[in-house]
Amino acid sequence: MTANQIEFVRLVGNERRAGSTLQSVSRHWQSGKECFLFISPHDDDVVLGGGLFMQLAKLENVPVHILIVTDGTMGYCSKEEKDTISDIRRKETFACYQSLGIPKENIVWLGFPDCRLNSYRGRRPAEPSDKAQIEGFTGLQNSFTYYLRKIRPTQCFLPTSSDLHPDHVIVHSELLISLFHGAGTIWPELGTPLEKPPYVHELGVYCDFPEPPSLRIRTPQEFLDKKLKAIAAFESQKQIGSLIDIVRKSGPEEYLRELHFKLYQPTAYRDRFEKKDSIPYLR
Repeated sequence: MTANQIEFVRLVGNERRAGSTLQSVSRHWQSGKECFLFISPHDDDVVLGGGLFMQLAKLENVPVHILIVTDGTMGYCSKEEKDTISDIRRKETFACYQSLGIPKENIVWLGFPDCRLNSYRGRRPAEPSDKAQIEGFTGLQNSFTYYLRKIRPTQCFLPTSSDLHPDHVIVHSELLISLFHGAGTIWPELGTPLEKPPYVHELGVYCDFPEPPSLRIRTPQEFLDKKLKAIAAFESQKQIGSLIDIVRKSGPEEYLRELHFKLYQPTAYRDRFEKKDSIPYLR
């Protein structure tokens, strides 16, 4: 395999940047400090949208971590697996991501109840029966803030906000606000604040991006074969067969969309309200 068999193309406005490494097309690469965190609402989401990207990160010696948000209890496809599906999916998860070179210790299951994330928005004192307790609290923002400060990623990756599954939508919004919690001084018991929020990228899983993606990667076929084999580790998930077909037919390429945060600046709207002779006064 040669470097020119791997291609990154990144669009920045009207500019097209291409290279054989992620570092070569990145505006914010931190040599020796890069650390990637993939936030997966369900165990199979980020391998579907980023299985090639993970392999390329490993080639550039970037540590890859994965947070699996839900416990997989609603993913059973047979009555016989209803009470054991969570354990089955946990084993499948480790088999999948370890086959891509991600160490077992870098794969964390948060354990929030599958399809019931709406009850775990925000952060609140934990009751004895609550899932995912950390420092006496529970909630998505509690767990996300804790692991952001613990792992200290420079870049985060998660499924797009336009996916139909409610768990994906909730994880997206809760992770974004947690980025700012993680870099702030709130909740000091959850760890030392980040120096700044990490950069964020969306992955395509079920639905199209809300806006066109800004990064494309292409790899040799062997990378796709490895990704497909990793996805196939989820033998219990019969319903992802159609997604596997899309991955296979699409070939060895993936697309990612960069997110940019614009904080409110009143001065940005000043010119709209300045007097302009060409605009008549409306009564």
